[in-house]
Amino acid sequence: MSIRTPGPGPLALAVLLAAALLAPGPGMAQTLPKPAEFYFDADANALRPIVAVRDTGDVAIQKLLKAIERNPRAKAEHAQLAHLAMAGGREDVGREMYTRALARIDRTDVMWRALMWRYGWDLYRAGDADGALAQWRTLHASRSVNAAWMPPTFALALWTAGRRDEAVQWYAAAVRSEPQQWATTAGYATLLPEWRDSERATLAQVHAAWAANPPRWP
Repeated sequence: MSIRTPGPGPLALAVLLAAALLAPGPGMAQTLPKPAEFYFDADANALRPIVAVRDTGDVAIQKLLKAIERNPRAKAEHAQLAHLAMAGGREDVGREMYTRALARIDRTDVMWRALMWRYGWDLYRAGDADGALAQWRTLHASRSVNAAWMPPTFALALWTAGRRDEAVQWYAAAVRSEPQQWATTAGYATLLPEWRDSERATLAQVHAAWAANPPRWP
């Protein structure tokens, strides 16, 4: 997939995004609080998909760019274009588009949690585990929600970032919350259907470390 830059005219925004913007540096290490005892909240707003157009690939990109030309404050269009750019290997463009999308909403917007959640995943899959933790840490701190996604997701990112003791502590919170689900790796494909095989394999490493020496609570 590529982000094409049209000729001169209002769509010169695409040129700015694709060629003139620099990607920020790697995310700074994030300090996380110690895990709580249980995590049961659904946090539906964070997990809600952001879809402005149903097309894929270059067709979707061109439609999104045209929509942004018509309405520079379009939130969902910026967010979807950011995701497509990151998925297509255009990390510099994706980061800038996420910055633009976040500048158009605040924490009271129903889309804000979904945008932060998705940005975290796109950063993680771009090799920036610390950047992913920064987004998810902000979600964690933004309101009093002990979301079910937090323990396995933080465990994955912390393990990848080399913070293995913390990863095991967070995995233990998943087991405390839902022991029948997380005490073994057998249900990962069902529990984590949108995760890649490599991500489930990494979480299995966290599980093995937890099983070898389960931390006590508190």
